[in-house]
Amino acid sequence: MDTSDSNITFDSRGWCDYCNNYHQNILPNWHPDERGGREILAEAERIRSEGKGHDHDCIIGVSGGVDSSYVAYLAKEKLGLRPLIFHVDAGWNSQQSVNNIEKMVDGLGLDLHTEVIDWQEMKDLQLAFFKAQVPHLDTPQDHAFFAALYNFAAAHGFKYIITGANYSTECVREPLEWHYHATDLRQLRDIHRQFGTRPLKTFPLTDIFTYRIYYRFFKGMRVVKPLNHFPYIKDAAMQELADRFGWQKYAHKHYESRFTRFYEGYWLPTKFGFDKRRAHFSSLILTKQMTRDEALRKISEPAYDKDDVEHEFEYVATKLDLTVAELRELMAGPNKSYRDYRSMMPLIDLGTRVLRTLGVQKMVVR
Repeated sequence: MDTSDSNITFDSRGWCDYCNNYHQNILPNWHPDERGGREILAEAERIRSEGKGHDHDCIIGVSGGVDSSYVAYLAKEKLGLRPLIFHVDAGWNSQQSVNNIEKMVDGLGLDLHTEVIDWQEMKDLQLAFFKAQVPHLDTPQDHAFFAALYNFAAAHGFKYIITGANYSTECVREPLEWHYHATDLRQLRDIHRQFGTRPLKTFPLTDIFTYRIYYRFFKGMRVVKPLNHFPYIKDAAMQELADRFGWQKYAHKHYESRFTRFYEGYWLPTKFGFDKRRAHFSSLILTKQMTRDEALRKISEPAYDKDDVEHEFEYVATKLDLTVAELRELMAGPNKSYRDYRSMMPLIDLGTRVLRTLGVQKMVVR
């Protein structure tokens, strides 16, 4: 991490606040060992017990990426759960992601439910975010993934959502100026109101307080993160999935979506100077899965193959019904941030501080 995160701080040793937070708050409370194994096995027993008589005892959102694929494997094979696999097709799936989901579902003998987002609404919302000139262009996809899963789970009585969120590869979070809260419904609606042209009649919507308060305390829904209770080494996990299921590896985190690959690999670092690999690699350095020298070497090289940029630029433009010239004009527009639009940030910030005080929120979020 560097000063492309404008709020980063360094101590006298040259350690940044992310590193200090990892050693002070995350590492002492993270147990991917026998203790963690006992805890997650006890949790799995509760899930199985409460799920008796139902077709499925939990639900897992799967993208085709390594985290969600591996947690599906652990849930079925290691924890003896009966998950429903839930996938959201937002129109940008790579062929690899489709193949990986099929491999996991067939290999594990699980049921799959796919929710397809209305493409005209999806496209209109994505174009609104392009026109808003904000860096968090992936909010429409992320919101669709999140809202569709939680709304479906609540509507169908699921009490347990199994997620691939983990400290091993995500202990350093991207700062909000790079990637703002996808669950801030006020901001999503404000940007769409200003730049959208089509009503969001079927697009799945929810907000951070609905899922953190209403779904949690009134619907009784719980989020379970098994990857924090097992040793989880990314490269080893990908190899295990490849060997057991014929799962295909990705070049980098989140690249199962063609849009995310283009946005994170090219648009964001080129237009805004934000390279999410800094956060991703920093997590792997802290958890001893990558050396700092290796990360610096990779960061020195573009995330995107320059020979592929023109093709992908044209692909994204065409899919969004833009000309290449129109997309380039948007790229050359004045950069803005989440602060330029209405948001729930004061309330979200208050909630984050409360959770951090209570010891629930361990990672730095700012």
